[in-house]
Amino acid sequence: MKKRIFSLGLLAVAALTANVSARAAPDELRVMVHSSFSLPKPMLAQFETQANIKLSLIKGGDAGEMLNKLILTRAQPVVDVVFGIDNALVLKAQAAQVIEPFPTASLQGPAALALGHGVVPVDYGYVNLNYDKAWVAKSGVPLPKSLDDLTQAAYRDWLVVQNPATSSPGYAFLLATVAGLGEEKAFEWWAKMRANGLKVTKGWSEAYYTDFSRNGGKYPLVVSYATSPAAEVFYSKDKITESPTASLLVKGGVFRQVEGVALVKGGGQRAAAAKFIEFLRSPPVQESLQTSMWMFPVEPGTPRADVMRHGPEPTAYDSLSTEAIADKGAQWVSRWTQVVLK
Repeated sequence: MKKRIFSLGLLAVAALTANVSARAAPDELRVMVHSSFSLPKPMLAQFETQANIKLSLIKGGDAGEMLNKLILTRAQPVVDVVFGIDNALVLKAQAAQVIEPFPTASLQGPAALALGHGVVPVDYGYVNLNYDKAWVAKSGVPLPKSLDDLTQAAYRDWLVVQNPATSSPGYAFLLATVAGLGEEKAFEWWAKMRANGLKVTKGWSEAYYTDFSRNGGKYPLVVSYATSPAAEVFYSKDKITESPTASLLVKGGVFRQVEGVALVKGGGQRAAAAKFIEFLRSPPVQESLQTSMWMFPVEPGTPRADVMRHGPEPTAYDSLSTEAIADKGAQWVSRWTQVVLK
């Protein structure tokens, strides 16, 4: 009898150990993110512990490059979730059949920020011109009041932009010019800017940290983000109270970008994926992304970080429908290349 009780006890202990081990083994969730994705490591670690998930974050480069990687691997998906699909790419992603709808409608957010097509919005921001306050003040030349002003001789060699074929902000700015000026006038403007000393870089980092006068370059205007002046304050070593840069908001020069997260078609770990998507819309993440990814939160009622007062939202922007972007975006990039680079 004692041997039987002992045996049963061993079985119970073994079962309990197996159960604990099973619970302790986290599910691996593979997430492709764009190169600007950033959240505090302790926050990600806490999510992994609470959700019993092991995150494998794969940087896919620029948003467009990331989508191309999903397309190239769609026969055998290498990730389960993708973050960074935006309103300029969502229809391309759907047409390529690399994403599938996330079923929870409660996470779609405000209608004005909806991405549709099963993509859950997470954050939004604005691509626009930034200027170097000290450089402009020293020049004695008044700030341009329109894109057309920038084609004048007084503003020769003022602007550095990113190539829309290789850069998300560069592409967004091209879309803004088309939306604000109209297609034909937009490309007339680009041709005039080429003749007026326009500088083109491959990506945002080169434009901002190499060619922008604030960082030692020669160009006092750069295509960046509405929140960039706030980031200048946040990261300043001298704890400055006023940003050395500011946004220049002109017609045809502001584009609103909405970023989202989606399930990758053919991917796995759907339960874990749902937890991660809900995590991105949670209050801690919505507050944190303001000073980690320098975007605005989509969740209504999220408190704004104090530093964001240095990078307020533009009151107006120029937009195109996702259908128009999907239909003609590639043509516009090709035309831009012919007008500006060749």
